[in-house]
Amino acid sequence: MANIQSVFEREETKYIITRSQYHDLVKALGDHIEPDIYFKNTNCSVYYDTPEFELVSRSLDKPLYKQKIRVRSYGVPKDDTSPVFLEIKKKFKGVGNKRRLALRLKDFYGFLQHGELYGDSPQIEREIKQCFDFYNLSPSMYVAYERYSYCGVKDSDFRLTFDLDLRSRIHDLRLEAGSHGDLFFPDQKVIMEAKGLGAFPLWFVRELSAMQIRPSSFQKYGYSFQRRFSEIVNNNKRS
Repeated sequence: MANIQSVFEREETKYIITRSQYHDLVKALGDHIEPDIYFKNTNCSVYYDTPEFELVSRSLDKPLYKQKIRVRSYGVPKDDTSPVFLEIKKKFKGVGNKRRLALRLKDFYGFLQHGELYGDSPQIEREIKQCFDFYNLSPSMYVAYERYSYCGVKDSDFRLTFDLDLRSRIHDLRLEAGSHGDLFFPDQKVIMEAKGLGAFPLWFVRELSAMQIRPSSFQKYGYSFQRRFSEIVNNNKRS
């Protein structure tokens, strides 16, 4: 896993669109975008937070700086040697920065038990260990969705992703337990995210304007937590 990219930094903008807009937009942008090498994935994440849910609560207040910590797999892990990614995702003034370690599932559980990380970046290992120690992190929510990813034909730094069937659960917070959960959008809305190193291409901006698609602040973990807050509180009281 040593050759997998471990640091990402991009401008990120989200949009909430209908299924019809999703299909129409992909068709309209057909000459400018193409499926990237990871075109279709089931993105599965377990988010980690403090006992008082400080990280997600702070994020929902929309500060200039926020961070999230999660372990992610692409598809449900088949066994304890399956690859997972332990990630810290930060955002400052709209610019997202993601740092991650590629691990085997059993190595991640070993870290939770013994506090030792053996990834491919000592600097990121230290940063992650410090976060777990400082915040006393524990699993708080499982989130999954189906992702379709595109990149620009002439600008590979421009990425466009579409996330369908966003779902979450607050029980059995293990990646290997399956990708099931309660749907966030019963009306099948799609979360679109545009990512780039600078200004978005003019052809993309023009098409958004023509279809009257506007940016929308949306946090998968944050808004799922908000919707299920009373259930989470009651669950914590029982435990």
